[in-house]
Amino acid sequence: MSESYTVRVAEDAADREACFAVRKEVFVGEQGVPEDIEYDAYDDGALHVLAVRDDGLPLGTGRLLYGEAAGAKTDGDLTVGSLGRLAVKREARGLGVGVALVRAIEDAARARGLAAVDLHAQTHALGFYERLGYVAYGAEFPDAGIAHLAMRREL
Repeated sequence: MSESYTVRVAEDAADREACFAVRKEVFVGEQGVPEDIEYDAYDDGALHVLAVRDDGLPLGTGRLLYGEAAGAKTDGDLTVGSLGRLAVKREARGLGVGVALVRAIEDAARARGLAAVDLHAQTHALGFYERLGYVAYGAEFPDAGIAHLAMRREL
């Protein structure tokens, strides 16, 4: 597999559909998240990022919630964005796609004047986020039957 890819903000309906297809493959297909809770009301207003291989194949995605939408996930702190739905297709793991997606989301958060980014990490992914500067806080909690911890990185 080619290791050459780009990460961009999902600008149009085709990009958004590619984001949703990656999420369906990873979260619904691999992890057994019920499809009816994978997609939510936040998707409409979120900033979505998409990693695409040079031949056009979608490799990964993530989203940023900010403003009022993020407030529900950040205890009302509107200076904090919420990174979520980060997914990388199995064949693209280990290529740096996840890191590139997180950094693109952080760049989008900075561009919107946010001071920090929160996320809810699956516990198996804590090391990945810790290497990127995120710090866990609070108690472990289940989401879609999967153990998670809240994490934050100051920008």
